[in-house]
Amino acid sequence: MRCPFCGNVDTQVKDSRPAEDHAAIRRRRFCPSCGGRFTTYERVQLRDLVVIKSNGRREEFDRDKLERSIRIALQKRPVEPERMDQMISGIVRRLESLGDTDIPSSKIGEIVMESLARIDTVAYVRFASVYMNFQAVGDFDKFMSELRPNPAEK
Repeated sequence: MRCPFCGNVDTQVKDSRPAEDHAAIRRRRFCPSCGGRFTTYERVQLRDLVVIKSNGRREEFDRDKLERSIRIALQKRPVEPERMDQMISGIVRRLESLGDTDIPSSKIGEIVMESLARIDTVAYVRFASVYMNFQAVGDFDKFMSELRPNPAEK
């Protein structure tokens, strides 16, 4: 593994342990050249996924891109980082188990929204505002009214 600080290819593993409910291996590494320490993760990848964008463009699935968007939605929310990692791993496993390597971006968005709705409503609304491309306050109002329980139903 190449050192991210100096580029040395001769780094040493100092500690390995299971992570993300045994879905990954976390390795602490040390670079003898510069003394830098860093962490790497090793995960099982069942198949190479391709995302089909709404405009028809195809691009390789990027777990890091998924993770960034979820972290932004959950920013400053009371959700443990381990819970977030478990959710991301669960989403990726679900995508890999769909049986097809070509996944529409809309399907990924639906799965992410489903997962966020279960753990944090505010993050769910944040993600939905970007995913559903809200343009005005009215878009938020309509979406929020669908979330609120109808008082007549109680």
